[in-house]
Amino acid sequence: MKKRKIEVAVVSDVHLGTHGCHAEELLAYLSSIKPGTLILNGDILDIGKLTKGYFPLSHFKVVKKVLNLASGGTRVYYLPGNHDQMLRKFNGTTMGNFSIHNKLVLDLDGKKAWFFHGDVFDLSVRHSRWLASLGSFGYALLLQLNRCYNRLLQKAGRDTYSLAKRIKNSPHKGARYRRNFERTTSELAIEGGYHYVVCGHIHHPKKLRYENRNGECTYLNSGDWDTHLTALEYAFKRWKVYHYHRDKLSPFFADEELKEMDMNELIANIIDLRRNKAPEKEKDGESTND
Repeated sequence: MKKRKIEVAVVSDVHLGTHGCHAEELLAYLSSIKPGTLILNGDILDIGKLTKGYFPLSHFKVVKKVLNLASGGTRVYYLPGNHDQMLRKFNGTTMGNFSIHNKLVLDLDGKKAWFFHGDVFDLSVRHSRWLASLGSFGYALLLQLNRCYNRLLQKAGRDTYSLAKRIKNSPHKGARYRRNFERTTSELAIEGGYHYVVCGHIHHPKKLRYENRNGECTYLNSGDWDTHLTALEYAFKRWKVYHYHRDKLSPFFADEELKEMDMNELIANIIDLRRNKAPEKEKDGESTND
C-alpha cells in the first residue's frame, strides 16, 4: 500500500484507555502515512483511567504502531498533557528515535515552530499569560501550579480541572475560553519569535492566522481522536488540518502484521522494541527548550 509522505504529523488527545477513543481509526491513519517526524502532543494515554482495566487490543496496536514508526526511522516526540502528566517526570528521556519532552521547538524550512499540549493555561488563561511569558521558568512554574491544584482537587474527591471539559460543558462560555486560549498562545508565540504555535488540549481543530502590532504567527490545534478525529500535517512548507472522514481519499487499513497479532504477541513485541532502543543525541536543527 502506498503511503503519503509528510514531513511532520501532529496527533493529540487520543485518550487511549477510554471507551471514547477511536483507536482503530487512528491506527488506519498512522498506517496511511510515512512521516519524517511524529509529534504526540499530549493526552495520548489517559493514565487516570488505566486503573479501570480497559485497554483493548486496538489500543495496544496503536502503541505498537508508534514504536514501529520510531524503529523505522520516524522521529517521535511525546509531549505529555494533563491526562498523562505523570510522564513529565521523564522529560528529556530518549530511546532511539523516541523521546519525551514537556515542550518542543523545531525549525521548519527556516521558521520556528513551538509545540506544547496547552493545559499549562488551565488555571486561568488571562492570569497565566505573564508567567508563561517568562519562558522556560514560567512554563515550568505553571505546570507545577497545575499539578498542585489538580492534586488538591483529587484529594477533595473532585475531578481535575480541564479547560477542554469546561469548553464542552458550556458552549457559550467555551467559545470565549477558546478565543482567549487562541489569543494568549498566539501572542506569546509572537513575543517569542515563533512563526507557528501548535497545541492540543481544547479538542477544537483549527488553523488560524493571528496578527497584532508586534507581528504575526499561525496558531494550530490538532483537535482530538474521540470526537473530531483530526490531526495536523506539515508538507511542502504548508500546514493543514487533516480530517479522517473528510480527507480520506481511499480506504486505508492497518498494517497486515498488526492485524494478525493477538494481545500476547503485541505486548511481547513492544517489550522487544524497547529493549533494542539505544539513547541517541538530538539531531541538528532541533531544540527541546525544556
